[in-house]
Amino acid sequence: MDKNITGKYNILLIAPKYKGNSDVKFHKKNYDYFFPMGLCYVSAALKKAGYTNIYGLNLNHFDKTTTEALNEELDKRKYDLVLTGNNAMGYDATKLIFNTLRAHSSKPKIIFGGPMITSEPEVVFEDLLPDFGVIGEGEETIVELVKCLETDGDIIKVNGLIYKNGNETIMNERRKPIKDINTIPFPDMELFGFDEFLDNHYCNEGILMSLHDYPRFYPILGSRDCPFHCTFCYHYDNLYRARSLDNIMEEIEYALKKYKINGLQIYDECFAVNKERLVEFCRRIKELSKKYSTDIKWFPELRVGILDRDALRMMKDSGCCIIGYGFESMNKDVLKSMNKGITPEQIDKSMRDTMEEKIAIQACFLFGDVAETTESAYETLNYWKKNCKGQVNLNFVEPYPNSKLYQHCLKKGIIKDKMAFIKDLIRFGDLNYNMTDNMTDEELKKFDKDRLAAVAKYKKYIMPVSIKRIDDDIYEVNAKCPFCNEIITYKHCHIKNKFSYSFLVMCRKCGMRFYIANSLRKFVYEHYDKFKKLRNLQLKTMAFIRKRKL
Repeated sequence: MDKNITGKYNILLIAPKYKGNSDVKFHKKNYDYFFPMGLCYVSAALKKAGYTNIYGLNLNHFDKTTTEALNEELDKRKYDLVLTGNNAMGYDATKLIFNTLRAHSSKPKIIFGGPMITSEPEVVFEDLLPDFGVIGEGEETIVELVKCLETDGDIIKVNGLIYKNGNETIMNERRKPIKDINTIPFPDMELFGFDEFLDNHYCNEGILMSLHDYPRFYPILGSRDCPFHCTFCYHYDNLYRARSLDNIMEEIEYALKKYKINGLQIYDECFAVNKERLVEFCRRIKELSKKYSTDIKWFPELRVGILDRDALRMMKDSGCCIIGYGFESMNKDVLKSMNKGITPEQIDKSMRDTMEEKIAIQACFLFGDVAETTESAYETLNYWKKNCKGQVNLNFVEPYPNSKLYQHCLKKGIIKDKMAFIKDLIRFGDLNYNMTDNMTDEELKKFDKDRLAAVAKYKKYIMPVSIKRIDDDIYEVNAKCPFCNEIITYKHCHIKNKFSYSFLVMCRKCGMRFYIANSLRKFVYEHYDKFKKLRNLQLKTMAFIRKRKL
């Protein structure tokens, strides 16, 4: 604790609504989102430094609009500083928070961090105009900033900031990444209602949640950044750092005691770069499962090529039921263009080995890279039809702000306005630009139609064997796996409308993923290519309306 800290400021941290940004329609409680780990780490850093007047507002947990919930909180006490953060797809939610803060009589200073402003600091700052933007990792920056504001210090000395000095925008010296991330305190999950978050999850909220009837998954970061440099990703630091396994296990044991968790969602972009670290993690997590008499399921993201069958068996034995992979393409030229550093043969082996060990796959093939051709796109699609059994998603690559692919789009004039891209394009979640050097717009549209038709044909959509109401919107669903024919009971499913529902699960026996749907939604999925066009039109219309309101 810093003896010079006065702690005179009241500081509010806000977790934005992550689904449904409209202040009118989407105002119900929602627990199906990624917990705001960045803000949790910032809160923990402030508290470790000695600040005690720290408050949290998780807008996802209110049956109120953003404006209503935030105004009620601001009326409770005088906040000096308000902190929030978001990624590039959260522009609307962020703008709404800023507008509400500025309209309130208390006029707190606004501090904004996260991937959106880190990836394009000057562009985003000039549009949103927070009092301070935090660029890169925030734990050290925020502590220094608050201390500086409390003591009327020299802001120019706080690295990692962007702010206004009169009419001039100032960007301070770049902050170096935290080298020893074991020194960072565990995230302050309580601040944003983590118990409430866990208590409101159901087994039909995706393949991860379907592992348990009553899922209680703890999100954890075992490393920061990524040792690889794919062209569609952006990393501010480009310095991969891994926590020690001792440090990771200490946090997991803390979560087991405090939150009674039964699973881990590992947020690392690449959890392990070598087999040895993975093997030791498996050994230790199995020991913890035994110690606490808990069936801990866990889900890592891994690179193809580092696992053999022995490692996969050890992972399965220790509770790993899903592995996330970055497949991207089955064409070597496209993989080279993406700077993946992997081969189609490695992808094929990883997929086959993982499925044969009955571990679910979370992966994508991404179309539309600069080097994509009609031939390479269909090479990947035809491989998918023949080998993947609907287990791998098919999407178009997106030029995430400040990635190499994004820079390509700027250079070629494909993206003409950076802020317009962040505001409008990325929120659609669909193909908007032709980034390839070798495909015409007509060829790309034809391929997109064939991609959607393949999804409709090869992914598995089944109706339940039986569905029984347990309480209010809670149902017990029995489903016959379309792969191994085992009947699996999912005891704690949340279904708002029994006459129109669908959800993704994995078979708890064979590890394959499939959709359970009623007859109406099954029909929609089986004609996915046609309904997707209608959905795209709806998204664009909603985005246009949101833009007019903001």
